[in-house]
Amino acid sequence: MKSFARLGLSLLALASASIASAETPTALTVQADKPGPVIDRQIFGQFAEHLGQGIYGGIWVGKDSKIPNVRGIRSDVVAALRAIHVPNVRWPGGCFADEYHWRWGVGPQDKRRQTLNASWGNVIEPNSFGTDEYFDFLEQIGSDAYVSVNIGSGSPEEAADWLEYMTADKPTTLARERAANGHPAPYKVKFLGLGNENWGCGGAMSADHYVEEMKRFAHYTRNLNFEQEKGPDKMKRLAVGWDSGKSDYTEEVMKAWHDKVWSWDIDGLSLHNYVVGGWPPHLKSLGFGENEYAIALEEAFRMDGMLVKQSGIMDKYDPAKKVALAVDEWGAWLAPNPGSNPGFLQQQNSLRDAILASVNLNIFMRHADRVKMANIAQMINVLQSMILTDGPKMVLTPTYHVYRLYLPFQDATYVPVKFDAGDYKFQALTMPRLDAVAARDKAGKLWLAVTNIDPNRAAEIAVAVEGARAGTVSGQVLTAASVGAVNTFDAPSTVVPKPISGTVSNGTAHLTLPPKSVAVVALN
Repeated sequence: MKSFARLGLSLLALASASIASAETPTALTVQADKPGPVIDRQIFGQFAEHLGQGIYGGIWVGKDSKIPNVRGIRSDVVAALRAIHVPNVRWPGGCFADEYHWRWGVGPQDKRRQTLNASWGNVIEPNSFGTDEYFDFLEQIGSDAYVSVNIGSGSPEEAADWLEYMTADKPTTLARERAANGHPAPYKVKFLGLGNENWGCGGAMSADHYVEEMKRFAHYTRNLNFEQEKGPDKMKRLAVGWDSGKSDYTEEVMKAWHDKVWSWDIDGLSLHNYVVGGWPPHLKSLGFGENEYAIALEEAFRMDGMLVKQSGIMDKYDPAKKVALAVDEWGAWLAPNPGSNPGFLQQQNSLRDAILASVNLNIFMRHADRVKMANIAQMINVLQSMILTDGPKMVLTPTYHVYRLYLPFQDATYVPVKFDAGDYKFQALTMPRLDAVAARDKAGKLWLAVTNIDPNRAAEIAVAVEGARAGTVSGQVLTAASVGAVNTFDAPSTVVPKPISGTVSNGTAHLTLPPKSVAVVALN
């Protein structure tokens, strides 16, 4: 009887597999004849705060380190970041920015002030990585500067002096000091953050009080690199906006901007949001199952509603969309690795996090008319990072590979996609089963990114392109054996992209997406 029972179960499993394989393909139409806004490459920006091993050990190892480096900046990290064309790096924070005083981090290394990082772990901050090292790092990876000035504990005078040190192209005292420190030419500051989370760690200011402070800083933080200011690449100022839960900052900043006088202006407004699964963050980065996978992904999809609400407020005062929305802190904030300093925010990075990244990036691209910048938190060794290091060892995370896959979308033209997303359900949670975006790059090539959220079922899709017939469909897909799969120093290739291709019949491309996967394909 037991053998017959086993046979029955086997036949049932085969029947189920046959039914699954016979599932009607999801029709997906790429509306290539209805181009939308340009997807600003700054959406793929990064964030590097003086936090844990994000800077020290992650970027900076010192000139005397045995780890290969150029002027103290580790070469393996530089090569990895160059490969994903990092558009901008937000620095020095974060909460650290509103207790950072730039003078501590310039001049001879042995003369720099040793301070305490009270925001993150109560460890000594040597200030070895300061303004000149930051710009050296940017030059090495080919990225733009996004500098956050200290409104919380600083002054407009201090911020103005810092801008003079960085940007003055005439021989002022601070420009001569910069030259004496090794950089005669002015730096180019493309983005300037006017504070950070001033509703919280940046001073717990009311919205009204922040607006008054922000206006002072916006006026006095002048870019003195006049060649830059004369061109299309002039410095842009970004104010602090929504904190995920309230909208008073957005309302007050935009109202002030609408009624502003000649002496100040802003070009963008920030939004911060993390997937946490409830505060304090407790979702695990290792050893979790489908429950924590579903919780994180369902929460990630809520980003769309936040952008809709934020954009609605901004549209009241700025229907022409002159002020950009910058989601300059986002990502998965999980429980810290066991045994680590909890103030270092160390966590592993799994296939779940890669899928979460693709969902958020897709949402940003669908809002490309307003969202012009985003900065995942953070770049190395902190929260949802691109890279993990341990002494001389380095490994690329699954999230890094999503950024590598999404390279064709940088500065591409958004193209609408019509499809029935279906549902992925787990217990009481329901979310879209599929997510997709498309774009045409500057060379005219059409790209499609599709994410299969369902960790259990493959997805068959039939892709039609309006105004054209598909010729070939091929690209890469990121998946693994489990949603919790990670890359480690001993096994760095557990979650890496693999080739994927589809078939074409009657001008329609057919593609099979594995469960829990992110695919990016070219539609030729």
